[in-house]
Amino acid sequence: MKKFVTIIILFIVIICIIMYAYYNYKANYNNINMQNVKFENYYEKEIYGYDLTTVINMAIDNNKKNGVQQDEKGIYINNQENSINIQIEITDNDTLYDMETLYNGGMENFVKYYNKIKFKCTKIEYHPKTKRISYLYFEQISE
Repeated sequence: MKKFVTIIILFIVIICIIMYAYYNYKANYNNINMQNVKFENYYEKEIYGYDLTTVINMAIDNNKKNGVQQDEKGIYINNQENSINIQIEITDNDTLYDMETLYNGGMENFVKYYNKIKFKCTKIEYHPKTKRISYLYFEQISE
């Protein structure tokens, strides 16, 4: 009788462990999808400069929240897990900017000059390990 009770208790414990692991996996999966959707909504869509500032601010906030390291130039380093980098091609002066350059230069200056200019996200990359968005590329499409 004791063996039977022990086996039943062991079986219940194993089921609880499996359920707990599945719940954690599902919660993590949903969290990654919710974060990715925030950025994927901009893929292949034309947006104005003020919308681009929103995307940049979300990426900067994400990197700060996740403790992503910066190099000596202040550019966030790809940590192969949860970092997000954005590059913006400005055709007015044929220059490629990192999001940190625009952010540190003052987003209000960017909005002042590029408020009504259209941009398009033409490239998205994901971290291979975590499947989180790692990189976005925006191109200026109007002047």
